[in-house]
Amino acid sequence: MVASQVTYSKDLIMAHVKMYTTAYCPYCNNAERLLMNKGVQEIHKIRVDLEPALRIEMMEKTGRRTVPQIYIDDQHIGGFDELRALDLAGGLEPLLFKNTP
Repeated sequence: MVASQVTYSKDLIMAHVKMYTTAYCPYCNNAERLLMNKGVQEIHKIRVDLEPALRIEMMEKTGRRTVPQIYIDDQHIGGFDELRALDLAGGLEPLLFKNTP
């Protein structure tokens, strides 16, 4: 299934997306593709394969060892499976886009 590109009005603010990742990670690629199809233009990627201390940081924050681990603003979403389930339940877009004050 191909996700459609989503267009939003200028009155919405994009959330900050952070993803712990590695060089080769099909689930990370799927997560990035899903987020980009939702309109995310920038993902702050943290490469845990390049710096072991960052993997330890990720594990302490999330309690998980696997990548991707995705945050939207300060909310831990989980991995790709949780991101996809959130999207299918209609909960992803409200986290990604907020109304301007």
